[in-house]
Amino acid sequence: MGKEKPVIIAPSLLASSFSCIGEAVKKIEAAGGDWVHFDVMDGVFVPDITFGHKMVKDARPLSQLPFDVHLMVTNPEAYIGRFAEAGADYITFHYEAVVHIHRIIMEIHGVKKKAGISIVPSTPASHLSEVLPFIDMVLVMTVNPGYGGQTLIPETLGKVSFLKEYREKMGYNYHIEVDGGIDTDNARSVIEAGADVIVSGTGFFTAQAPREYVRFFKQGGK
Repeated sequence: MGKEKPVIIAPSLLASSFSCIGEAVKKIEAAGGDWVHFDVMDGVFVPDITFGHKMVKDARPLSQLPFDVHLMVTNPEAYIGRFAEAGADYITFHYEAVVHIHRIIMEIHGVKKKAGISIVPSTPASHLSEVLPFIDMVLVMTVNPGYGGQTLIPETLGKVSFLKEYREKMGYNYHIEVDGGIDTDNARSVIEAGADVIVSGTGFFTAQAPREYVRFFKQGGK
């Protein structure tokens, strides 16, 4: 991951109006967003319920941007095929939701998709050391998952730094994605910690000038 590359911005549809998903996707494109982030919640692994693979399928014809699907669900292995067929490019599941992590990574790769693994604030990044050689992305939750509009937990950035240093030490090539409470006030610290993919929901969809908001992140939060 070259330091000279700007961060990838992945606005989350969770903060948009579900009655206007098509408009939300177009807004992401028009603002210069790089990916479209889908927060899939089942009401079991996290308290809230959002949507399933049909949302991805219906949105897929509207954009050529990569679709970044975050499965905040129990038994994520049951849904890999559906989201792959629906048009997901990245499929991320939670470390805390499964036992056979390597098997699920291989299943995602088996349907020709990029595999991501996510950890909640209470899970140490060091727990991922055995699967980091196989993963395409690590998603560090900087809030407790389940709701939008929360405040970033500063201590979680230590995990971002650990993952960056470990990636450099081992010569790995995974993305480090962060999600939760990220805005223009803390963007610089998040990026300096080592994040190269930033999920922004409330901040992006409430920004008065979305294109300038995206540009601010791509310039390193300066």
